[in-house]
Amino acid sequence: MGLVLTMQLRPSMIDYGVESQLPVIVGISIIREIGPVITALIFAGKIGSSIGAELGSMKVTEQIDAMEVSGTNPFKYLVVTRVLAATFMLPVLVMLGDAISLYGSWLGVNIRGNTSFTLFWMQVFDSLSFNDVLPAFIKSYFFGFAVGIIGCDKGFNSNKGTEGVGRSANSAVVVSSVLIFVIDLLAVQITDALGFT
Repeated sequence: MGLVLTMQLRPSMIDYGVESQLPVIVGISIIREIGPVITALIFAGKIGSSIGAELGSMKVTEQIDAMEVSGTNPFKYLVVTRVLAATFMLPVLVMLGDAISLYGSWLGVNIRGNTSFTLFWMQVFDSLSFNDVLPAFIKSYFFGFAVGIIGCDKGFNSNKGTEGVGRSANSAVVVSSVLIFVIDLLAVQITDALGFT
C-alpha cells in the first residue's frame, strides 16, 4: 500500500511543487488510517473465516456438545482464547504492516528520485505525533476484538452440515469487514471530539 500510495500521489504533488512532503503525507495516512484498516480487513479474511469454519465444524460434528456433556465450559476454552488472541495480536500485525508499508513507500520515492533511507524515516517520524499513533493503535484492539467475537459467534451458531460451515466462514468475514468500517467511523468521530487531530 505504501508503494502504491506513493506512486499515485507523486504526480499530483509534483504539480503543486510539494514533492518533498511525500514521505510526510504517506507516513501520516498509513499510520493513522490505511495501515490499521487494511491490516484489519486482511486479518478478518484470514482469521475471521478460520475461526468461523473451525468452530462451525466443531458444532456440526457435535464436539462442542461433547465438551458440555463432559462438564467443560466450551465458551471458556474455545471463545475466550480466540477472542483474546485476535484482540492482542492485531495491533502487533498493524505495527508490522505499517513498517512494511512505509518501507514500500521509501522504495516508491526512490523509483523516480533519490532519497536516503535515513532522511525518509526522519521526515516520516518528525511529522508524526502522539495524537497520530495512539488512536490508530487503540482502534486496532477494537478491530481485533470484533473479528474474534464475530468469528466465534458465527461458528457457534453454525448448522446444516458442511454447507453451514461454509456459510459461517463467509458471514464471519463479511460481518467483520463491515464492523471494521463502522468501528473506524466511530473512532474518527471520537478522536475528533477529543481533539486528536
